[in-house]
Amino acid sequence: MAPFGQCSIESALGVIGDRWSILIMRDAFRGIRRFSEIHEDLGIPKAVLADRLRDLVGAGVLDKRQYMDHPPRFEYRLTNMGRELSPILVSLMHWGDKWLSAGDPPTVLLHSPCGTEVEIELHCRTCQRDFDPTEITSRHSWSADTSESGTNEPETGEPATAPRGAM
Repeated sequence: MAPFGQCSIESALGVIGDRWSILIMRDAFRGIRRFSEIHEDLGIPKAVLADRLRDLVGAGVLDKRQYMDHPPRFEYRLTNMGRELSPILVSLMHWGDKWLSAGDPPTVLLHSPCGTEVEIELHCRTCQRDFDPTEITSRHSWSADTSESGTNEPETGEPATAPRGAM
């Protein structure tokens, strides 16, 4: 949990907020786990790859496991914490497909059991309906009442068009 006053997005970016870390995580989800394979796939300088892998292991999103003794060789596997980054990477990919890709997306993600294309949606477990980002407001978790009226409405009384406050 983020310390008082610190934004959770800022904290998360401290772990996975650079290009190489995101691409290393993408490779981990694709089953590319060994240093040499990641290096070959990304074309990343070895020193940078070693630094990023050390940071990702230290942060708890990857686990370093030895698979060979002589010479010592390691692979990097997703932890539970790392696996929970999947929706973020899928959303980032879909955003890139929509706004930065010319034509068909380069990769399509499928639900393995049925072959249906994967979609990421915002869903309210109370209302049991999907919604779009314009219906999101926020409040500080340390304050049950964010205004005198006890609502999450901005001071203008207009609905928020983007997430507000510390997430």
